[in-house]
Amino acid sequence: MQPEHSVELNEQNFQQILESSMQTPVLIHFWAPMSQESIAVIPALQQLSQQYGDAVTLALLNCEEQQGLAQQFGVQALPTIALFKNGQAVDGMGGPQTIEAIQDMLGKHLPSQEELQLGQAFKLVEEGEYQAALPTLLALLEHFGGNGQIKLHIAQCYIETQAFDQAEAVLSEILMQDQDSKYKELIAKLELHKQAGSSPEIQALEEKYNADPSNNALALELAIQYSQVSRQEEALDILMAALLKDLNAQDGQIKKTMMDILSALGQGNPVAGKYRRQLYSLLY
Repeated sequence: MQPEHSVELNEQNFQQILESSMQTPVLIHFWAPMSQESIAVIPALQQLSQQYGDAVTLALLNCEEQQGLAQQFGVQALPTIALFKNGQAVDGMGGPQTIEAIQDMLGKHLPSQEELQLGQAFKLVEEGEYQAALPTLLALLEHFGGNGQIKLHIAQCYIETQAFDQAEAVLSEILMQDQDSKYKELIAKLELHKQAGSSPEIQALEEKYNADPSNNALALELAIQYSQVSRQEEALDILMAALLKDLNAQDGQIKKTMMDILSALGQGNPVAGKYRRQLYSLLY
């Protein structure tokens, strides 16, 4: 018998599987061909383990083939299930059980389905899959009581999909305690968008700027346009050139825009690090 979405427990791998419970809980189902009830529940267990994804490992132990292991675990009835965490049994149930009862038992020890969905949505945002993450984040927001981190991820999805008005509305609801570095990065991106909203096409700006590179107003406008099309390094280069001549160029707007771009790039970005050092050397 080769069930899907589970592993077969035997003498060769049981120690390794138990040790894996140090990282991921392991649900062991003890069954045997002679027990139809223990066989019948396997598909439902596999489906349940699928719902939990990487949060749990389902292991099946055929007590008829692995009598030594069954005795070692002290199995007295079939079916029996046992949940292992950190190498130790933390819960279990003996005899026939409904899948709902098993799910209730797991719910005491594993993340809820909503928590699993939220983790998957956060991962999608990290991977740049904003359109895929947004519906789940919106659906879970009320369940988690308007959690600030969920709102920040929603705002990020809106900004990255050019839904700036929606992003601004969400960010306006962020409480003071949730206004962290991620919040500041998103605010900076919104500010850049607003500044670039009525600018001419980049090609026309480049032509004007190349003809008059000392014109700080053109430099500022072109830099903002560059930042909107992911040409941040070119934008920062233009702004730095203006600041090297006049630290208060355009009444401080060039310096402010440069800092907004650096903030939007975030910490750890190598381009931001390069120009942040240059800016700090001018400021201090």
